[in-house]
Amino acid sequence: MRNTDFLWRSHAWRRPALWGGLGAGALALSSLATFGESHALMINASPSLPYWAIWLTRGATPQRGDIILFDPPASPLLEKHFGKEPKPFGKRVSGVPGDIVTERSRSFFVNGKLVAKAKPKSRLDEALALGPTGAVPKGCYFVTTGHKDGFDSRYAAIGWICRQRILGVGRPIL
Repeated sequence: MRNTDFLWRSHAWRRPALWGGLGAGALALSSLATFGESHALMINASPSLPYWAIWLTRGATPQRGDIILFDPPASPLLEKHFGKEPKPFGKRVSGVPGDIVTERSRSFFVNGKLVAKAKPKSRLDEALALGPTGAVPKGCYFVTTGHKDGFDSRYAAIGWICRQRILGVGRPIL
């Protein structure tokens, strides 16, 4: 009998293999848990973005053009349209800190470029107050969508989206 045959037939290898396997499993679970703290798969049920699955990276700094997911601010208008506990909103970053947002005839511009047009009334026929204008504050963003019924920064009920509301930066995957 060769030495390798003896090793595989004996029980001497089992204990180190078991401990090695347990250690590798613990390391994998720890890495997965850490990854889960900084990432998530979000499902989009709203027609305001054309994607139904978005990969979220928590803590990433949004850049112009990025999709961000955020908790919308509480308001009677939001509650009427989305319920008492609305799901996170996903919108595209059109204005970053320091950009200048202007409005003319319900059209919104960021640094002179048209980014969105605001409707006068919601789909439930409520008047829609216009959102903020001026310099985008530090730590905040002006967000929009191309959808005609998108509910975003062009309306006062949403306004600037500041860091404490942001869940993360999203990347469409489907």
